[in-house]
Amino acid sequence: MKFSTIKKQSILATLLLASTAINAAEVDGPEVNWSLSMWGNPRALSAGIEAISDRVEEATGGNFKINVFYGGQLSGARENLDGLQLNAFEGAAICNFYHPGKNPAWMVFSLPFLPLGDPAIDKVVRSRMFEHPAIVADMERWNALPYLSGLLPQYEILGKGDAPTELSDWSGMRVRAGGGLGSAMEVLGAVKQTLPAGETSTAFQRGAVDAAAFPFTYAHVSFGIADEADWFTGNLAPGTSECGWVLNKTAYEALPEQYQTLLMDLRDMGMDVEQAAYATQDEKNMPVFRETMTEITYSDEQLAEFRKIAGQPVWDAWIAANADKFDAQGVFDAVFQYAEDAKASQ
Repeated sequence: MKFSTIKKQSILATLLLASTAINAAEVDGPEVNWSLSMWGNPRALSAGIEAISDRVEEATGGNFKINVFYGGQLSGARENLDGLQLNAFEGAAICNFYHPGKNPAWMVFSLPFLPLGDPAIDKVVRSRMFEHPAIVADMERWNALPYLSGLLPQYEILGKGDAPTELSDWSGMRVRAGGGLGSAMEVLGAVKQTLPAGETSTAFQRGAVDAAAFPFTYAHVSFGIADEADWFTGNLAPGTSECGWVLNKTAYEALPEQYQTLLMDLRDMGMDVEQAAYATQDEKNMPVFRETMTEITYSDEQLAEFRKIAGQPVWDAWIAANADKFDAQGVFDAVFQYAEDAKASQ
């Protein structure tokens, strides 16, 4: 090898080391290792926190590491809040309807027919809701604080057997759906099931449930529902939920201020990554869904009837049931107000 070539490589190596040093010094701080608890496998929902983990490690020169443990290695899906309360790990994903009694105010996210579903609107509404006093108070009881919304897309339903082409066809059908979405299905006569995501595929295979509502389309694939289903609803759009990330409050407050700032500054990026991951999955999944399953499309009249009987009545019932626990009306109104604010700013 010629000396000039060696010299050039040496210069490049020096520059690379200098660049690494600059990156390492971007956010100075001590060595910290965090563990976050998640059920299931890596998927679109976890893409945002994984991107944040990568960026945190890069920005701190490897001093602050966040490791996500999947498959319930650290805790069961329904026990993640308990683990945070016990300081068993530094963060976790939660689904509000897995434990409604533990996060009653968070159940607002699962009410049917909220003004959610537009990615741009969702970012604003959910980010602001994560700072709402009632939402924050829910987590404080578990030594946790809201961090990153899962920005779940609208749910649709996949099922086996006869397709419910009429609203009356849902009567007696066993549907995996939680929170207010489950209540909306009950209004149609369905039997609500609130299984954790990881248990739903097995129940589906064994015939214990007839249909499953999940964020459309990525979660139906992630949890194997699409492999078993005969049909899917293409435009029911009954609502969504909140399966997001919360942090152990003790661990967060023990971080140096610069690490706290870094985490909070990365939330917007994390949500962008999530939404891009959902869109990528839709592009891949929709052609397969339409090729392998029957798509059910409801008429405007049918959808209007569904919203009439399962919208306002379910909202009113939820507000009344929680009025003595927190400002349920105020939490509900905030969702709509934040959505209006977001639309006005576009």
